[in-house]
Amino acid sequence: MQIIHTVQELRQWRKNAGRVAFVPTMGNLHEGHLALVREAKKRADHVVVSIFVNRLQFGQGEDFDRYPRTLQQDADKLAGEGVAVVFAPDEKELYPHVEQRYNVEPPHLQNELCGRFRPGHFRGVATVVSKLFNIVAPDVACFGKKDYQQLAIIKGLTEDLNFNIEIVPVDTGRASDGLALSSRNQYLNETERAEAPRLYRVLNGIADALKGGNLAYADLESAAVRELEAAGWTVDYVEIRRAASLETAHAGDKQLVVLAAARLGQTRLIDNIEVDLL
Repeated sequence: MQIIHTVQELRQWRKNAGRVAFVPTMGNLHEGHLALVREAKKRADHVVVSIFVNRLQFGQGEDFDRYPRTLQQDADKLAGEGVAVVFAPDEKELYPHVEQRYNVEPPHLQNELCGRFRPGHFRGVATVVSKLFNIVAPDVACFGKKDYQQLAIIKGLTEDLNFNIEIVPVDTGRASDGLALSSRNQYLNETERAEAPRLYRVLNGIADALKGGNLAYADLESAAVRELEAAGWTVDYVEIRRAASLETAHAGDKQLVVLAAARLGQTRLIDNIEVDLL
């Protein structure tokens, strides 16, 4: 496995690499990331994993400075998975002008759901993913469904900007108690970690109600917020949306997704569950 730090070297390697699958990450890898890598391996001759903590997608007061940088441990895990290349540029390599002068601006969806609470986040995601797509030139790219809104935005930019890349959604990796795997889970203390699976249980409760014929979306959302707040959570949102577009759901929609974001202490957790009423 090669660890490549420059755009020039990565592009040189790419010339003779055949079919490439790509998994972009910010590092501090866990089993959820490795599941993306395993899916990518099924679809290409070589897998490239990027490790880059992208300043553009962190808002003021968020955890950019304390986000764990664990390149050597990450590289060891990826070598064990048979990854061909780890692309680990430093900030100056990816943003040579210090500030990114041209950004990729997603549509209105960037200001909804998580975007209401993280202004500019999805602009930062769309910009860095576009840059990485241009550098790596993959045939396939794998993204986790845990970041459902991010996945929707990346699908949209891939289509609208004519990237010839197949976007492969991969199911959310979970701990045995249902908690969605995330690098931020390590910020939870013991009490918070024990409480954290409630978020997934609440989403499952809504899913079960929908499947049982309860289509009172606003009531279901409000009840979920009350349950979480009663257990000590600070809730950003719980919403039922159309799965394909993330537009507001209406009676008669058959393919839905229930999404939530909430804080336990200082740690913000997100999760979602797809609901098929067909």
